[in-house]
Amino acid sequence: MIKIKHPDEKCNFQQEQFLANCPESERRFHELLFTNGNISYRYHMQAKEFSPTVKDYEEWLEGLPENIRKSMQEKGFESCKTILSFTRYVNEKNDIGMDEYIRQQMGAEDYAEYHRVCLNQDS
Repeated sequence: MIKIKHPDEKCNFQQEQFLANCPESERRFHELLFTNGNISYRYHMQAKEFSPTVKDYEEWLEGLPENIRKSMQEKGFESCKTILSFTRYVNEKNDIGMDEYIRQQMGAEDYAEYHRVCLNQDS
């Protein structure tokens, strides 16, 4: 079962269809993967609630390697508002760390299982 659904119903339907046609031996892997992906999507979308500013953008740029920083400067603030590393920066600046957010949403057991099954590592 996918624990946390995607906010887009079409995406939920596609995920459920995929699982319905997935071999039983692979189903749990994909349930965990979809759950983690859906939570990650929600995490990044949450950055909008903090109304990122040009100051946030400039701070974020300072931490990027030079070649990437130049590319992001060329894109500009408006275009970078949806770049995952920027949305993560905004969330973390507001004390919402991605790993902890995902762990809380999944629950400790599912989060540990995700790391074991999907990432082949202990959490």
